[in-house]
This record gives sequence, structure tokens and C-alpha cells, in this order.
Amino acid sequence: MIMSEPATIPDANAPAGMLEGDLVRRARRGELQAYDELVKRYQERIYATIYHMTSNHEDANDLAQESFIKAYSALKSFKGGSSFYTWLYRIAVNKTINFLKQRKNKYHISLNDLDFNAEHDPDLVALISDKTPQRDAGLSELQKKLNEALLKLSEPHRMVVVLHDVQGVSHEEIAEIVGCNIGTVRSRLFYARQQLQGYLAEYIKS
Repeated sequence: MIMSEPATIPDANAPAGMLEGDLVRRARRGELQAYDELVKRYQERIYATIYHMTSNHEDANDLAQESFIKAYSALKSFKGGSSFYTWLYRIAVNKTINFLKQRKNKYHISLNDLDFNAEHDPDLVALISDKTPQRDAGLSELQKKLNEALLKLSEPHRMVVVLHDVQGVSHEEIAEIVGCNIGTVRSRLFYARQQLQGYLAEYIKS
């Protein structure tokens, strides 16, 4: 427990409506409620990014939790040179890449993971609002192919696709997160998309 300022009584209703910078300052002072609000704001995006990199819900849950714990432990080293969520993404990305290196050649995609992912994708849910067995089968097969294609990409190329095309992170923010220049981000994204089109060409034409 970090209670560096016991005389300060935090406003119990403040965190939910506060700006990111104010929450970070409070969290740095040891106000766990402020950090909990930061977790709530970004946990879904961090989890989704890790899931699309690993294609495994249990791994994504574990890595997301580890990322938030590490971020809290390192919070006093955050200088505010970038946004908190960019800094947090960098921690999650590095943890995920290290995990993937350790898991090399152990790719596995469970049907439960694929079904869950498809079921909670708003665009895909809208696409099959009038459900039929044929559409359900087609959707499951498409999700399987997409996940398999993503896993064929190298970690750096998969990361830029997940961050930009899945999470909507800008080129500039990705450059900060992965530690390279914008030109490299764009070239990796172009190459990754070309690779994905190649992997999915036969399925798309069928």
C-alpha cells in the first residue's frame, strides 16, 4: 500500500470525470481510486490489443493484468513526455512481444476464443443481425482465417496491423509505442496488409 499523504482526503466522486493527467497525478500520490479509473478507461483496449497478438483469452488476460501492475509499479518514472495510454501501450506491447518470443512455434487458436471474439465484434454482430446457420458458419470460418493469417505475420508487422487497423491507433502514436519512426510504421503496415491479402486471397475468392 502506498499512503504517502495520509492527511489528504481524496474526493470519492472525482476520478470518474477527471482528465487523464489529473488521474495520473493522483495515482502517483498513491490514490488507488485514481489508478483504478485509469485501468477502467484502458483495460478493454489493452486486452483487445494483446488478444489480437496472441489469439488466446487466458494469455491476454494474464498479460493485460501484468501490464497494469507493472505500470503502477513504474508510475513514478512516468514523466509525461507522452500520454499515459501511449506509455501504457508500450509496456503492454513489450510484455506481449517477449511472451510471443517465448511461445515461438507454439501457435494455438481455440474455437471458443474465435467464437467469443466474433460474438463481441460490433461490426460483425451488425453484419449478422439476421442470424442464419449459413451466416454463422461463414463468420466462424472467416474469423478463423483472419486469426490464422495474423499469426503468420512477424511480431512487428502483426503489432502495427493490430494497433492501427483493429485499435485505430494513429501512425504517430504507434511510432511512440513501438519505438520507431513513422516511415517504418507505414512501411510495416503496407507490407503486413500485402501479406494478409496474400494469405486470405484464396478464401476471399472462394
